[in-house]
Amino acid sequence: MSTEPAEQVITVPGTGQRLDVVVAKAADVSRTVAAQMIQDGLVSVDGQRGLKSMRPDAGSEIIVTIVAAEEVEEPVQDIPIVYEDADLVVINKPVGVAAHPSPGWAGPTVTGQLARQGIAIATSGAQERAGIVQRLDVGTSGLMVVAKSEPAYAGLKQAFKDRTPTKIYHAVVQGLPDPMEGTIDAPIGRHPNATWRFAVVTDGRDAVTHYKLEEAFGTASMMRVKLETGRTHQIRVHFSAMGHPLVGDQQYGADPTLAAQLGLTRQWLHAKELGFTHPVTGEEMYLEAPYPQDLVDSLELLREE
Repeated sequence: MSTEPAEQVITVPGTGQRLDVVVAKAADVSRTVAAQMIQDGLVSVDGQRGLKSMRPDAGSEIIVTIVAAEEVEEPVQDIPIVYEDADLVVINKPVGVAAHPSPGWAGPTVTGQLARQGIAIATSGAQERAGIVQRLDVGTSGLMVVAKSEPAYAGLKQAFKDRTPTKIYHAVVQGLPDPMEGTIDAPIGRHPNATWRFAVVTDGRDAVTHYKLEEAFGTASMMRVKLETGRTHQIRVHFSAMGHPLVGDQQYGADPTLAAQLGLTRQWLHAKELGFTHPVTGEEMYLEAPYPQDLVDSLELLREE
């Protein structure tokens, strides 16, 4: 009886790109996984242990050892908790996690994961959306507040309806918007030719996005974005309409080559800051969440270039 090999060894030439980018492409893994492989000593360059920041040239020989997937245990990662009390919990939602169950989505959800972590949430509203008072796209990471008690659910739901919470996002967009600070006031609705997308349309719902340049990289720019409204895909749609789609957001016109160079498999968008009045205690809450590793890695590449 034959058995699958425990590991696979591949040899690739240098390209002048960072080693973690080369390994990610060669092994068909994310840059985060590639960096971990390099750190674990699974990658060598011309016979020497590799470092992720190396840029082997075309004459270099890169040897990558790929451990069989069945031998690697993938632990279920807990959703990071930024703040929690008896009435609410604020999380730093990872990419790839939906806010709640929905038709056609079979992946992890905030509601399901919090239940697995033993965090009881409010039951108001539809059962599959229990405790959810705001949502982030599956491909967007960052801060979300979830209600644990009924008073908190009612208070937060009303607050978001009244647009009183402060929602600050960081987004990396292609190019450099002109002006570098301003407001996009353009209604958003279903795309007339693609119902799975949204667009700026005359008969859409009002949508207001305030933005300011934080850092310019040449090919892209980091923007600080403050939402006045909360339409589906609002930031993505507004910057795409300006001709500056979010890096990695191919659904709204981003350059796939740039995304590949940066090792991005989703839009560069993170809910960085969240401010609101505690619905039970009246305390003014203001929280921040660090970038996840894929966004940190892509920023490192942008700054180097």
